[in-house]
Amino acid sequence: MDKLKKFELMEKITNELEDLKNSQTAIVQKIGKIEIDNFDLGNKTLERILPAMHQNVADNLDKIAEILSSFEEAKDTYGKKNNIEALKEQETIREAMEGGSKN
Repeated sequence: MDKLKKFELMEKITNELEDLKNSQTAIVQKIGKIEIDNFDLGNKTLERILPAMHQNVADNLDKIAEILSSFEEAKDTYGKKNNIEALKEQETIREAMEGGSKN
């Protein structure tokens, strides 16, 4: 895999991790809303199960945030080390030249 393709894959994974983080955040918020609504209702099953669910999802969110931070750092380091911006410029020029020669 060439350097630019590897970096693009790293960007894709970063975006997927961001999506995962956002999804987990939404789940934590939804569980919290159900817990609040249940204060008035007092359903024993919800009282028993939701706090553990909330904690598990919150723990996963912390792990995702940790992975995302570490992975972004590795991606940025890789990008700088391999001068990805210059490689992107070269790729753009190459594509423009190939597109111009087809006409």
